Amino acid sequence: MMMNRTSIAAFSVLLCAVGFLASCGGTKGPVGRYDSKGNFINPFPEGTYENFTANPKYPKTYDVWKDREALAATNPSNSRIVICLKKQRGLLMRGDKVVMDYPICSGTKSRPTPPGYYTILEKVIDKSSNRYGKIYDAEGEVVNSNADVMKDEIPEGGKFVGAPMRNWMRLTNDGVGHHIGPVRRYPASHACIRGPRNAIPIVYSKVKVGTPVTVLEDATDLHAPHLRRFHELEQRVTVSR
Repeated sequence: MMMNRTSIAAFSVLLCAVGFLASCGGTKGPVGRYDSKGNFINPFPEGTYENFTANPKYPKTYDVWKDREALAATNPSNSRIVICLKKQRGLLMRGDKVVMDYPICSGTKSRPTPPGYYTILEKVIDKSSNRYGKIYDAEGEVVNSNADVMKDEIPEGGKFVGAPMRNWMRLTNDGVGHHIGPVRRYPASHACIRGPRNAIPIVYSKVKVGTPVTVLEDATDLHAPHLRRFHELEQRVTVSR
């Protein structure tokens, strides 16, 4: 359930109080050094989450990081999702532990993904948008590949085909959800949170209706110790609303 405006305002104050949110201008660059040929030397053991996030390509990379052992122990009863809009990354978590880090694509400036605390309201494996998609003419040719059926006209004899949104996880009653979709490395959706085919089915299998989803505008650090404090704030908001 989405928080009301008063709750969101209070929640934002709490977040700022613990210094969790900040602009990207204040974030530190990758930890490590470069050799004489300009190759980055990662100081962390290969395969670790620290190694993954220290890479200069992070967070823009399309790569998905998994802790396979922790992922195997993650299930709908102990999971939660954290989305960082600024970093365009999604985290599947078990308690305080990041078990998977994957790229996401959120809403544009004109159709932004609203930050806040949510729970998954609905899960549908095979879903299509009832608003956005393609418009075909009577001959079956695409005449509008990025159509909004509420604004764009369907020619006589033509049809509208909604954009596929497989592994749909609804976050709001007005159409914002998390699902498989084209992932750019910048906000490009109509407010939904898209994710890649090699990550979203796993996320879908590890959550249930009622799983907490936290959507952050920005965070200087998404590592577990900070998220522990954030989780405590979530619980306070949940109890007070």
